[in-house]
Amino acid sequence: MRKVVIHRPGGHERLVIEEHSSPRPGAGELLVEVAAAGVNFADCLIRMGLYKSSRDQIGWPVTPGFEVAGRVVATGPGVDDLGPGDPVLAVTRFGGYATEVVVPRGQAFRIPDGLDMASAAAFPSPFLTAYYGLFLLAHPRSGESMLVHSAAGGVGGALVQLGKVAECRVVGVVGATHKVETARGFGADEVIDRSRQDLWATARRLAPEGYDLVFDANGVATLRQSFRHLGRPGKLVVYGFHSMLAKGTSRAAWPRLLLAWLRTPRFDPLRMTNSNRSVLAFNLSYLFRRTELLEEVMERLLGWLEQGRIVPPPVTRVPFDHVADAHRRIESGMTVGKLVLTP
Repeated sequence: MRKVVIHRPGGHERLVIEEHSSPRPGAGELLVEVAAAGVNFADCLIRMGLYKSSRDQIGWPVTPGFEVAGRVVATGPGVDDLGPGDPVLAVTRFGGYATEVVVPRGQAFRIPDGLDMASAAAFPSPFLTAYYGLFLLAHPRSGESMLVHSAAGGVGGALVQLGKVAECRVVGVVGATHKVETARGFGADEVIDRSRQDLWATARRLAPEGYDLVFDANGVATLRQSFRHLGRPGKLVVYGFHSMLAKGTSRAAWPRLLLAWLRTPRFDPLRMTNSNRSVLAFNLSYLFRRTELLEEVMERLLGWLEQGRIVPPPVTRVPFDHVADAHRRIESGMTVGKLVLTP
């Protein structure tokens, strides 16, 4: 089998494809032949050495990748409901950039009829992230207003769709004009194109009383204003800090990162109490031990997918051998939907 291995942090040259012996599934595990692997911005942070959960849980060397789709090759003892040839999508706690991967049975799910491998690989990570942030942290109510940054991307697009499932009014924010129609296609009631519009003036016009929920993975570039544009009560949900890195960067620029860290707002619980606004934050990679929660959420999401209430993000396929190009594309900030690696 082949897999991408990062031996130490750095630029795209650190993405080395190596030959390894095929892994064997243990008790309660599956061996999956990977047909497609999702690419996420977090994978770039892993490569740069900036993803704390990767350093804490794996160290070096590391193979990035949080989601795959493929067919079962073999099963370990205790797995009797899936067998060789069955199509599955799976979430991986790293390790997905490979032609074969072993996953616990509780992290693999049958692919619904009609869903191709690339779309299946692009589905789990963004929708699990969006579901956790929206339903398990923010608890939306019908009729509430949502502001979603990066609304044409993987997680942002999933948040827009799930916001409409929750019967919210959703305002999406995109950073380029070519992304507007993608966000509208996900169901956004309004789309703010910040490359042509004043983001915060438009956001105020669309919700003069403020937003009930704001979802922000940008970090320092927008966090302060995202909080200020909450209504009372209002919840800001934070799940990333993309703007700490310049678009197109391939390495950690420590002076910029330090400056961004110093500029990141510190939210005072006393002030939040008095303003009746709150901040919630999470990292999905720390939640894999909650197997029962993962299974419950994925079953619900796949049910909505089969009912047509949500759709996978649009997918751009990148050959496995061109993994560095996939990282360049996602770091450019110009992609829509998801990138997936394919053989």
